[in-house]
Amino acid sequence: MGVKLGILGLGTVGTGTVQLLQDSAGRHPLLQEIEIYRVGVRSLDKPRTVELSTEVVTTDLESIVNDPAVDIVVEVMGGLEPARSLILKALSNGKHVVTANKAAIARFGAEIFTTANQAGVYVMLEAAVGGGIPVIQPLKQSLSVNRIHTITGIVNGTTNYILTRMQTEGGNFSDVLADAQRLGYAEADPTADVDGLDAGDKIAILASLGFGGRINLQDVYTEGIRQVSKTDIAYAEKLGFVIKLLAIAKRNTPASPLSVRVHPTLVPKAHPLASINGVYNAILVEGEPIGQVMFFGPGAGAGATASAVTSDILNLVALLKTNTAVANPLLTCGHQEYCQIAPMGELITRFYARFLTNDQPGVIGKLGTCFGNYGVSLESIVQTGFQGELAEIVVVTHDVLEGNFRQALAEIRNLSAIESIPSLLRVL
Repeated sequence: MGVKLGILGLGTVGTGTVQLLQDSAGRHPLLQEIEIYRVGVRSLDKPRTVELSTEVVTTDLESIVNDPAVDIVVEVMGGLEPARSLILKALSNGKHVVTANKAAIARFGAEIFTTANQAGVYVMLEAAVGGGIPVIQPLKQSLSVNRIHTITGIVNGTTNYILTRMQTEGGNFSDVLADAQRLGYAEADPTADVDGLDAGDKIAILASLGFGGRINLQDVYTEGIRQVSKTDIAYAEKLGFVIKLLAIAKRNTPASPLSVRVHPTLVPKAHPLASINGVYNAILVEGEPIGQVMFFGPGAGAGATASAVTSDILNLVALLKTNTAVANPLLTCGHQEYCQIAPMGELITRFYARFLTNDQPGVIGKLGTCFGNYGVSLESIVQTGFQGELAEIVVVTHDVLEGNFRQALAEIRNLSAIESIPSLLRVL
């Protein structure tokens, strides 16, 4: 047999990958040269949907990454440890690694890629962002001659599913989340998804590829969807928007710092990302000279993710067969420097804000004056109705420096007429 694989993890993605490799008819002929040599699992007794001989399956994961016969290690166990240590050990032992682990790559990428480069091996991570959607290889290869200026993605299926249902059914966040958990679209602990942390990991990876520098995860601004209410979704609809959790990496000029952020955003209905619903993902890449390119597809699931994992394996098999001593510069990680990330106060964006005010004359005038004092120009301001005794006012601004907008809000909060500011969202 040809190339020997050691697979770490036999959960959803691991099982999907084994199934794909075992069913190679009608697929790329190189798949037939791959041997599933070792598979590492936590427990030997767990029932499995794939047939593997007892010699192949082991609970000793260290033995797989240390086995001289293994050519490629496929890490699909998830989590930070022992995944990180096993990846580093495999690389140090001169093995190529395929991983679906966005959390480990986003946090330990510098260490992982430095180790890979020193050992002269590759780390492939197509499955780490966007499930089965090919976006990592296009950024590394097909789009690499472009000057990328913006990457905007819906990269978390759970939050997109929740927001889509809130939009179509008029439900509130907590009810839709509970239902999504019952249906298996949301985890029992949904923190990483609904607080934007998973999307933060993914945009850090995409930004590092698109902008050719390492990203410090601490610099990525993340805000989740817990505070998005059905009221805001209804107002967005009236104003011609839908609300999506967007992951954005943007650079205004080649010399300016990057803005890297995740937050719920009002997206104009005509925008290509506005119609991406349910658990689907999409990544819009904008650059020069290409213009706009959008990658769309299933962002999770056994089949989709296994497709990405196996395509990475195939790339490596092709490399091992051509057997050149020199690394392919389109597949390695070539950047060492960290990108300079702009603070959120320097972001230029539009805002949507909803105010609850005491019903007294001149409130709209006072709001306008406070905003004007900080150079915040308003695109629209509407008094939309009442919640009990309180009047509800919705404001959409033109492009504004976020720091100026925050200063204006601080002053507005102190106005006697303002009861509260229940929501504040950015507008694309």
